[in-house]
Amino acid sequence: MNPFATVKEDTALSPLVSDEVKTSTCYMCACRCGIKVHLKNGTIRYIEGNPDHPVNKGVLCAKGSAGIMHQYAPAKLTKPLLRTGERGSGEFKEIEWDEALELATEWLGEVRNRDPGKLAFFTGRDQSQSLTGWWATKFGTHNFAAHGGFCSVNMAAGGLYTLGGAFWEFGEPDYERTLYHMMFGVADDHDSNPIKLGLGNLKTREGTKFVSVNPVRTGYSAIADEWVGIRPGTDGLFIFALIHELLKAEKIDFPSLARYSNAPWLVIREPGADDDGLFLRDGDGEPLAWCPEQGKAIPANAVHIKPAFAGERTVNGRTVVPSFQILAERYLSDEFSPDAVAETTGVAADTIRRLAAELAEVAFEKEIVIDEPWVDAWGRHHDKFVGRPVSFHAMRGISAHSNGFHTCRAIHILQALLGSVDCPGGWRYKAPFPKPIPPGAKPAWPKDTAATPLDGPPLGFPRSPKDLIVDQYGDPLRIDKAYSWEHPLALHGLMHMVLHNAATQDPYGIDVLFMFMANMAWNSSMNIPETLGYFTKKDENGEYVIPKIIYSDAFYSETVPYCDLILPDTTYLERYDCISMLDRPISSAQGAGDSIRQPVVQLDRDVRPFQTVLLDLGARLGLPGMVNEDGSPKFPGGYPDYIVNHERSPGIGPLSGWRGKDGEKSGVGEVNPNQLDRYIENGCFWEEHLPLTAQFMKHANRRYLDHAAKNQWIGAAKPIVFQLYNEDLQKFRNAARGAGDIHPPEQHRERIETYFDPLPIWYQPFLEATEGGDEFPVHALSQRPMHMYHSWGSQNAWLRQITSANKLHMHRNLAAKHALEDDDWVWIENGRGRVKAQVRLVTGVNPNVVWTWNAIGKRKGAWGLDNDSPEMTKGFLLNHIITEKLLPEKGSKAYSNSDPVTGQAAWYDLRVRLKKCSAEESDESYPVFEAVDQRFKGQEGPMEFGANLKGADTGGKEPLRDFIGQRHANHSAIPGIRDGRGNRVKDDA
Repeated sequence: MNPFATVKEDTALSPLVSDEVKTSTCYMCACRCGIKVHLKNGTIRYIEGNPDHPVNKGVLCAKGSAGIMHQYAPAKLTKPLLRTGERGSGEFKEIEWDEALELATEWLGEVRNRDPGKLAFFTGRDQSQSLTGWWATKFGTHNFAAHGGFCSVNMAAGGLYTLGGAFWEFGEPDYERTLYHMMFGVADDHDSNPIKLGLGNLKTREGTKFVSVNPVRTGYSAIADEWVGIRPGTDGLFIFALIHELLKAEKIDFPSLARYSNAPWLVIREPGADDDGLFLRDGDGEPLAWCPEQGKAIPANAVHIKPAFAGERTVNGRTVVPSFQILAERYLSDEFSPDAVAETTGVAADTIRRLAAELAEVAFEKEIVIDEPWVDAWGRHHDKFVGRPVSFHAMRGISAHSNGFHTCRAIHILQALLGSVDCPGGWRYKAPFPKPIPPGAKPAWPKDTAATPLDGPPLGFPRSPKDLIVDQYGDPLRIDKAYSWEHPLALHGLMHMVLHNAATQDPYGIDVLFMFMANMAWNSSMNIPETLGYFTKKDENGEYVIPKIIYSDAFYSETVPYCDLILPDTTYLERYDCISMLDRPISSAQGAGDSIRQPVVQLDRDVRPFQTVLLDLGARLGLPGMVNEDGSPKFPGGYPDYIVNHERSPGIGPLSGWRGKDGEKSGVGEVNPNQLDRYIENGCFWEEHLPLTAQFMKHANRRYLDHAAKNQWIGAAKPIVFQLYNEDLQKFRNAARGAGDIHPPEQHRERIETYFDPLPIWYQPFLEATEGGDEFPVHALSQRPMHMYHSWGSQNAWLRQITSANKLHMHRNLAAKHALEDDDWVWIENGRGRVKAQVRLVTGVNPNVVWTWNAIGKRKGAWGLDNDSPEMTKGFLLNHIITEKLLPEKGSKAYSNSDPVTGQAAWYDLRVRLKKCSAEESDESYPVFEAVDQRFKGQEGPMEFGANLKGADTGGKEPLRDFIGQRHANHSAIPGIRDGRGNRVKDDA
């Protein structure tokens, strides 16, 4: 063959690739992007982003596109299973649904009729927690939570106890206007498409800067204008140094603090008094501030007050200072100067000073003004919105340290000091936030009476020791010890501790463990060998200590073989789902939004949607709200029936769009029987933009607050005042000092007094403090890649081609110290054991940090993969050498490896040493567990797709369209590009 000859090829022009297109919402991660699923002969041909969808505007990542291989994965469960062998053996028999549901009803009914709290009901990243939490409430178990305790509860708690909102799902940067964006500890898997859109917008505009503070330079950090390769767990110190510089330069938005924060509120400063550190209040309970013009203390919310921010005074016989003075005294201390923190953080002092100066310059010298009149909550009229175009974002890299709560609070306080909260160019709330600080719901108390619902939801927001769920001795009443003196503000529970506590019967044993979509036997476990032992632990009679385990999942994961009854779930492309305003909606800073999923393909196996199964079980158990007066099921049509007809309160249901009998109402309205049809007609989503006058300053904007109260997002249209100094935390601290009637047990007092500081503090992460030093000198981190998410992404045939095995990434200088080169094998060791992995040398990482992708390594026999797959032989997890328990100190209790305030799992505090493997050891990863029963086997040969789905040639009759991504962003920067959303031009029909 002539190698220089021109090869001619006949190609089908503009083929008709599908005969039907259905919209839905992606579930390959937690972004909840809109998708268009192209079908041919009832089979998925391909998946693309929906350009009309408010979340992703047509952008779709590798995960979303690979949803096809999620649907056609060989690991899908096909029928209910009942264990026949020992736990872990994988020996099951297939049973029919009637038998499975009867058995589950029997097990659950026995518990409910004896003690509902002996059911531990914990769910993974299921996106339907308003349903699962409501079900737990009606069942009567207080032992309920979802996966937030080992993911990002510090982000939620840190924000909700400071600003009434939080990063990611509760707020977002104003990417279209911001001029300076600083991102802390954000990996690539969360909110990836919106972040990519936002950063793409930011980087197309002149005069902007993107700074990433992260030990690892990958993903978003790789495109940052400046990367700050900070030492893990020291972000709080870095932020304090920035605040130190801003305070020294007096680059603080004092007018904003005076109007919208508690910075001028007077704090009682009388050490030893029961109310030391609490706010001074008048007879009506209103906080007081000092008014220099009047020379006296007056209500802090007075309309025309110009308060003092410093000065010790005597008011009503009490010694008081403004809370801002306490803040300034702390962070102006030399211990938080850039020079003092440079060595610990690994960030040069000059760099910290420069970054602080840049923040101040943009905030105060490049302010943005939107000429739009608005009225604040106190009736003051403003003729414009003034924006401080500095924005922040943070995620698990901050959250997953045992000091993460205070670090999260510090970032929010930094925003408030700059005046960049919910203003043009700053960080902005997403409906239904902001909420009162903290939100009003308290965690429900366990019931003494069997078969009785709780009085409220199992999860809530404590404000003082009286809200804790403890007995008369101060001991925990929840199986995970949430809302106890060990972890008082554990808003999302401690899912990572449930198996440990149940198996050790600390604080007590349970009868049934009911889990959904949480791979607790593998990558969601903080220590795999120990966790497998909890699943299989037996008592002296040879009976399992955890008597019964019910589990629902769509795939044959590592956890399935360790459970007794398997209720197989559908995929997201086979069911209805609801992304609700009652849970985690798809709202934006411009207004509210929610969405649904709809079935796009027919079921081809004997499985059922978990939400429908849960409602069925509720009806069989006769749970209130799930049965009619005659005992018949209230939602016989399953979850879609519930989505439309359930009302949490009159006029408020799971979906906010097209309410009312004729579908003409939004937010609040009667049930609309055609509601799902209206969503499908609109692309499976609903959004409602606020008028411009209500889009900013939502915490104090009268028009927004009235709208939020009308829609029952908040109880009353009252301003939400930033709590820089948090009195609720001080109440716990005072209790530890002996104030009041409720005190922590003696062994917890020092812990509470130390970590419940009303202003953010920094302390060395616990695990690092006990296992760091010269013996284990290297920080070890794991994070998820942008193209995978939790467990299910890494068994996906298309995504496996991107990453089928993970390696240990380390800086070249660190590798040189150990004589390591690319693809060498290395032992990663600490006091609990060791892991073996291959090395990949990089420069974009803190020199004393190693890191890897999580959830790539699999256990042999699971996920329908061949046992010689790279995931089994080359992939690995650091989870084998993390611990869920800390070593006890001074004879005290052994606390969980978690944040002491919230119970957040401290995944990222791991310290290790490295040792090069010998030639004989360089073969495959370690440890390797015995294979679980390989119920589903991988396909022989390559997994092909689409050969029978080729589109018919139209001879070029179908017009080709130019594709220009991010039209709106590029329109403003590149002449000739028409404005639009995604690739769709604004004027297109």
